[in-house]
Amino acid sequence: MKNTYNNNFIEKIISKDLKNKIHKKIRTRFPPEPNGYLHIGHAKSIYLNFYLAKKFNGRFHLRFDDTNPIKEKISYVKAIKKDLTWLGCIWDGSEKYTSRYFNYLYEYAIELIKKGLAYVDKLKKNEIKKYRGTLIKPGTNSPYRNHTIEENLFLFKKMKNGEFSEGNACLRAKIDMKSSFIVMRDPILYRIIFSNHHQTTNTWCIYPTYDFAHCISDAIEHITHSLCTLEFQDNRRLYNWILDNISIKYKPKQYEFSKLNIEYSVLSKRKLKTIIEKKIVNNWDDPRLLTISGLKRRGYTPESIKNFCMKIGITKQENSVQLSLLESCIRSDLNVRAPRIMAILDPIKIIIYNMNDSQKEIITVPNHPNNKKMGNRKYIFSKEIYIDRSDFNEKKSNNNIKLSYGTFIRLRYAYVITVTEIKKDNFGKIVCLICKYDKNTFRKNPTKYRISGIIHWIAKENILNAVFNIYKPLFRIKKPDLEKTYLPFINENSLVKKNGIVEKSIIFNSKNNFYQFERVGYFCIDKDSLDKLNVKNHIITFNRIVTLKERKNNKLLKKQQR
Repeated sequence: MKNTYNNNFIEKIISKDLKNKIHKKIRTRFPPEPNGYLHIGHAKSIYLNFYLAKKFNGRFHLRFDDTNPIKEKISYVKAIKKDLTWLGCIWDGSEKYTSRYFNYLYEYAIELIKKGLAYVDKLKKNEIKKYRGTLIKPGTNSPYRNHTIEENLFLFKKMKNGEFSEGNACLRAKIDMKSSFIVMRDPILYRIIFSNHHQTTNTWCIYPTYDFAHCISDAIEHITHSLCTLEFQDNRRLYNWILDNISIKYKPKQYEFSKLNIEYSVLSKRKLKTIIEKKIVNNWDDPRLLTISGLKRRGYTPESIKNFCMKIGITKQENSVQLSLLESCIRSDLNVRAPRIMAILDPIKIIIYNMNDSQKEIITVPNHPNNKKMGNRKYIFSKEIYIDRSDFNEKKSNNNIKLSYGTFIRLRYAYVITVTEIKKDNFGKIVCLICKYDKNTFRKNPTKYRISGIIHWIAKENILNAVFNIYKPLFRIKKPDLEKTYLPFINENSLVKKNGIVEKSIIFNSKNNFYQFERVGYFCIDKDSLDKLNVKNHIITFNRIVTLKERKNNKLLKKQQR
C-alpha cells in the first residue's frame, strides 16, 4: 500500500504556508462532541492533527464542542480525555470548551443581527425544512425574514431570556434561499434548548449550532488549519461566510480529508448507541466495537492503531478499508512484543501409559522464540496432559497433520507420541486418549518413522481453567453503512465463549496483558479479570485479539521445533 501519510496534501499546504510566512506557528485541534465514546475514525483525525502539530513544532488543542446539552455528558468528556491519553496524543495546555466562548458567540450573533445578516424565525422545524427546498428546487423566504433589525434584537433577547418555548423560535443567518448549496439557505445559528449543561448548568437556554460555533471557536483559539472530513466540504462556505461577516480579526482556513470506513462495521455514534441500547453489545467498550475503549479492551495497542492510521494515509478519496489491514497492524506489533503461552480452547485428556504416575520432567522453554531478553519458563511434562480436540482425528487421512491412529505427533518442546487406545463416554464422545511416548525423541527427530506434525499441550499439574471470548466481525456484510437498515445484518455469532485451560505461568507473567497462545492466536486478559489473577478459584477470561497469520501448512512450526 502506498504511504500517503508522510508528505500528504495537508502537510504540503502547511509547509507552503510556513515557507510563505502566512503563519509563524501552526495550531491544530481535535474538537469532539461529548455525546459518546471515540472510535477508530476519530483516531485517524486525532493522529493527523497531533502529528502535524508535532512535526511543525506547533500546538495541538483538545476542544469539546459542547453545544447540545441534551446529548452530552461529563462522563463522555472524561472518557474522551482518557482515550487521547491512552493513544499518546497529549494536548497542549488545558482542554478547551466551546461553552466557555458562549458570551463571545452571543455577541457575534448580535453583530450579525445589527448588520441585517441574521433574523429570528418563528417557523416550526418541519416548516423550515419545507421552505428550504431540495437539491433541484430552490428555497423560499420565511415570512419572518424581513423583520426589522430592532424587532430581531428584541426577539433574540426574548429567546435568551427563555420567553419562547423550544421549537417556537430560532436565529437564522440571512444569506440566500436560492443558493445551489443548501447549507447556505439561511442556516440556523441559534436554537432554544431547556436542558442543564454539564459546564454552564442553567445559565443559557439558547445554544449555538455547530456551524456557527465551530468557525468562531477556531478563530478565538487561532487555529491555523481546521481539519475535518469531506462531509463538511460544503460547510466551508458557511464557515468562511460567518468569519467574513463578523469583526473577528483572525481567519482560520478549513481543509477536508476523507473519513474512515472499515469493512464489517459502523462508526456512526448514533448507530453505535442504537446497538448498545438494543443490548446487541454490552457497552461502549465491548471488544466487538471499533471504539477506542473497545479496541483497548480487545487488546489492541496504541502503537498498532497509530500504525494503521499511518498506513491508510490522508487523501480526499473516499473508500472502505479492509478489516484485515487493522488486524495485520496489531498482529505485527504483538508478534514482536507478546510472550508465548500455551492455551487449549477445547481440551481432551491424554494418558501416557509408558510413564510412571510420579514421573515428571521440567522442560525449559523460551517465552519468545526470537527475543532472548524475554527469558525462559519452566514447563512440566507428566503422565496426564491435555491437547486441543481439534488436533485429533479418529480416522487417519492423507496428509494428516493431526494425532490419530498410525500417526506420530510431536508435543511442542517435548516428545513424540502416538495413540494406542481411544476411550469414549456413553454418548460416543471421546473423553481420553491413551498414548505412548518415545523417550528418545526429546527435541530430536526419530530415524525410523516420520513425524506428521507438532501440537501444543499442557500437563495436568500446570493447568488453570479459563474462558476464551472468540470475537468475529459484528456484521455479516462488508458495508452495513450502505444499507437502509443495518440491524438485520448483525452477526449473531460475533461472540463465542469457550471453556478451556491455560498454563499457570500466566499468573507470574501478569505484567503483560497480551500473549500469543501458540498455534491459537493473540489474546489478552479481559479487564474484569486483571485484578483477580490471584483470587482463589477465579476463572480468568481472555479476549481473542486476532488470529495468527494463516499458514498453508505446518512447516513453520516444524522449523521452530528442530
